[in-house]
Amino acid sequence: MTNKAIEQQSANLVDLRDMTDARVSLGRFGSGVPTRAMQIFLLDHARARDAVWSQVDHPALDAAFADLPIDRIQVDSQARDRASYVKRPDLGRILSVSSQQLLSNAKHGVDVVIVVADGLSSSAVDINAAPLVFALVERLSNLKLSIGPLVIARQARVAIGDPIGETLGATITIMLIGERPGLSAADSLGAYITHSPRTGMADSLRNCVSNIRDGGLPIEDAAETILGLIGQMLATGISGVGMRAAVARLKQPDP
Repeated sequence: MTNKAIEQQSANLVDLRDMTDARVSLGRFGSGVPTRAMQIFLLDHARARDAVWSQVDHPALDAAFADLPIDRIQVDSQARDRASYVKRPDLGRILSVSSQQLLSNAKHGVDVVIVVADGLSSSAVDINAAPLVFALVERLSNLKLSIGPLVIARQARVAIGDPIGETLGATITIMLIGERPGLSAADSLGAYITHSPRTGMADSLRNCVSNIRDGGLPIEDAAETILGLIGQMLATGISGVGMRAAVARLKQPDP
């Protein structure tokens, strides 16, 4: 390879580093990577582990929602603790018996229910959940959509939003959940939006907005994207992989 080709390759790598948080062009020190690159890797790995095993700061989260103009309910999955939650994903998808009873006494027949779940990153929830919920509630209220109680779900997986929405008689559920942390982001929040939620639904029947965080998708942009999806769901009556085709059919002129 000529010197000019090497210089061009180096320039391309520098440009790539400016475009991604992925570990590219780290350099070399002998047969390994430079010490600084290794230290950053170990730090990011520790942050990812902490995000999974740490608990959401529920008192702080509750305080952050103090001015929210809707009621709040706390529910639990059937995972007893964090170890059970990590080892038994199935238990995180099922409401505890006491939580089912609690929800059955709440307000029913609403347009939208928002669920905040710890998922696999407590950091994502601690940092991003409250501002996104406030942004969503404001926009939903402006659209005159009725909003059920905010449900805080502990030791919860995405699918627990289905029995929650079903029990509350919601047309749409918005599940905000801590995403599985990576080595470039341990605080990423995901939003899963489902029309006509019911227990046992396939994941293909919901839509996802991912990477909601500082350095990823900003809160305001995420809220607008979620509202756009809700508008399409209300227009078509479905969510998930079939929604795009349904929207396209609505746009076709009548024969």
